Amino acid sequence: MNKILDKRIGITLLIVIAIIFPFMVDNPYIARLMTLSFIYTIAIYGMNLLAGFTGYLSLAHAGFFAIGAYALGIFTTRYEMSFWLAFIVAILLTTVVGAIIGLIALRTREHFFAIYTLIVGYLIYLIIDKWDEMTGGVRGLIGIPAPSAIGPIEFNTDRAMYYLALVFFLVATLVVTRIVKSLTGRTFIAIRNSEDLAQTIGINTQTNKLTSFIISIVFAAVAGALYASYVRFLGPDIANLPMVFDFLMYLIVGGLGTITGPIVGTMLITFLTQFLQSLQEYRMLIFGPILTLLVIFYPTGIVGAISIFKMKFQNKRRLKAEAGINQDVNQVKEG
Repeated sequence: MNKILDKRIGITLLIVIAIIFPFMVDNPYIARLMTLSFIYTIAIYGMNLLAGFTGYLSLAHAGFFAIGAYALGIFTTRYEMSFWLAFIVAILLTTVVGAIIGLIALRTREHFFAIYTLIVGYLIYLIIDKWDEMTGGVRGLIGIPAPSAIGPIEFNTDRAMYYLALVFFLVATLVVTRIVKSLTGRTFIAIRNSEDLAQTIGINTQTNKLTSFIISIVFAAVAGALYASYVRFLGPDIANLPMVFDFLMYLIVGGLGTITGPIVGTMLITFLTQFLQSLQEYRMLIFGPILTLLVIFYPTGIVGAISIFKMKFQNKRRLKAEAGINQDVNQVKEG
């Protein structure tokens, strides 16, 4: 009971800090990084649900992120659709495209699935890059509007966008937590642990894998649409391989198959990358070996490593307490 109470107090404290964060920092650039971190984390939550909890690593996730972003940008700039309607349609379009791809991709397993989705992601990048009439090609898509007002609440400032991204981030965190702790989440984990065993106990693995795949795409589409409305300019690079590597790095560093891992990994790497801008050309050379070492020694990431250390510490304390009790009992018997 005390642990649950302490956990709730800690979560409430973090939410309060996030709410007052824009007033705590003088540099607006830091607040912008936090906004981007919230948006990226939503996308990583989707990637984690599929890779971390279901056991299928999709390397097309950046591609779906880009489809959500470009769909919103095209609907609002070329077709002059209202923002929130375009937002919903962009998510639906991305989900339909992803579901069709998922029906084919999920016929494969393990590294074959990863390779297939990597090819799909690169094809999405090529379509965005070469379809000049629709996407703007290498020139990009400009003039994307900010979210339209909801009643008296307007989103035409960085601070307003920060709070909008924060709301979506908190909702995404709640949804992921509920999914993971539900029967559906346990089914995903069963598939991850052993798909063949899950089939023998009556789980429809194909349906559940597709469900996980579609949910992950919805998260990517929401994050992409938010990203487009925030930066208000899009280039094909958001679907390219470096973006895939960034998403994968956020997930692995934070902790694959953990709820808080995407938050930790995304925020840590986003801020670290920005503070090391002078070494931007050597980013892959710096983060590549770090990622390799992390996978070898701490495959569960930072959050997973902390959980393991905490568990070992608690077991050590428990064994020490049991040894003390046994010693006291022996002394009483001898007395």
